[in-house]
Amino acid sequence: MLPTDHAEAALASLETVTTTEARLAVSIGIVLAALAVAAVVVPLVVRRSVDTVGRGLHESNAGSLLEIVDDVLNVPFPRRAVVRSVQSVLVLVAFLALLVLWGYGSVASSVLTVLATALPYALRGILTVGLLLGAVVGTRYLEQRLEEWLADANYVTAHQEGVVFRVLQVTIFIAVGLAALSLWQIDLGGLLVGAGFLGIVMGMAARQTLGSLIAGFVLMFSRPFEIGDWVQVGDHEGMIVDITITNTRLRSFDGETVVLPNDHVSSATVVNRSKRNRLRLRLEVGVDYETDLEHAESVAVEAMEAVDDVAPAPKPQVIPTAFDDSAITLECRFWIRQPNAHKKWTTIRAVVHELKAAYDREEIGIPYPQREHSARSGGGFSVPMQGRDGEELAYSETE
Repeated sequence: MLPTDHAEAALASLETVTTTEARLAVSIGIVLAALAVAAVVVPLVVRRSVDTVGRGLHESNAGSLLEIVDDVLNVPFPRRAVVRSVQSVLVLVAFLALLVLWGYGSVASSVLTVLATALPYALRGILTVGLLLGAVVGTRYLEQRLEEWLADANYVTAHQEGVVFRVLQVTIFIAVGLAALSLWQIDLGGLLVGAGFLGIVMGMAARQTLGSLIAGFVLMFSRPFEIGDWVQVGDHEGMIVDITITNTRLRSFDGETVVLPNDHVSSATVVNRSKRNRLRLRLEVGVDYETDLEHAESVAVEAMEAVDDVAPAPKPQVIPTAFDDSAITLECRFWIRQPNAHKKWTTIRAVVHELKAAYDREEIGIPYPQREHSARSGGGFSVPMQGRDGEELAYSETE
């Protein structure tokens, strides 16, 4: 026998009461019983039940299913909503009993029929809410597990962890959404076909956005740079301040924020000056042709080693690179640790000061081109110059 049949039988027994006095007495009894149960019994039972369950969750063993659910859900039990729902059911039952008692059995039967028809939909609604709550609990538990698994993983950045979690979260909610739609007997085949056509149209209309999205996943796993790195992407140079699925933001050394689509970043040449946590700098200086090169090189190395920001290893180097018009060019090479733009230029400045002071102290000349101007009798002037091979050169101009 169905629950509705039991309810109809119980209500039908009230029709046997025919006298007015008896109906009044039974009505008063029904109202008082409903008020007593709704106002006293229901809140007491709900409170004790919630306290018992809460105590069981608190005393559950670490790592048990109850402990995991309590830790992940972290939502207070809706005690008031449950009490109000049970009280509403009691009021409805009392109302139906009074209708039958006073000869309105057909109205009560109609109400029961409507409730029986709505019951499956109510159950589907409850199951749908349960699925959504399960999805929320599952994603929170997944987030905690990901944080535990990747806490000591240096090969996964916080950005990558966040993207992976969002992808898994979207996957879970899509699966739960499809399950909820199947509960309501919605044709998923037609829905998926429509979604497929819609996806094609959106893909054609947003090719660049989808390209940036795919490039964002490529950058996430290839990891050419991380937040805080000093990079040069094409013609743009600066510090990486944010990496999203669709674009990359860097702050230039002029204080500008440059937003680069990820598809442009993935197709451009990326120079990362922070990846290896060290950077080699170069500085050229010229010395006289009469200078002892080995002495000039050793003085330059000592000057570079005296700068605090110059890394001791690898050691600084000095390489003669060219015979220029008036000097032999020496290329000074040195490394800095934890490179950034400010440190680069302050170190170069310090090295230039140390080199100039060291060469002045050792009386090593840093030559520069010289020219002599002399007047000629014809009203013009001539500029005598000496070539690299010692030949005399002259440039003249007359008025």
